[in-house]
Amino acid sequence: MNPAIYTAAHRSLAFGTKVKVTNRNNGRSVVVRINDRGPFIRGRVLDLSRAAAQNIGMVSSGTAKVCYEVIS
Repeated sequence: MNPAIYTAAHRSLAFGTKVKVTNRNNGRSVVVRINDRGPFIRGRVLDLSRAAAQNIGMVSSGTAKVCYEVIS
């Protein structure tokens, strides 16, 4: 994944799918494009690029509780 663009990995969503991801701790959202597979760690549903994670304020914590919705 390119860390400078808003992308994410998901185990089953089609590549190119756009997903709105919201950090439940602060309400900040970002729209990402699925371009990779993963994460492969139990309990995690998305892996965000660094830019996307930074945009929603979760770089320092590394993980966050999020909700997501497919938008296209």
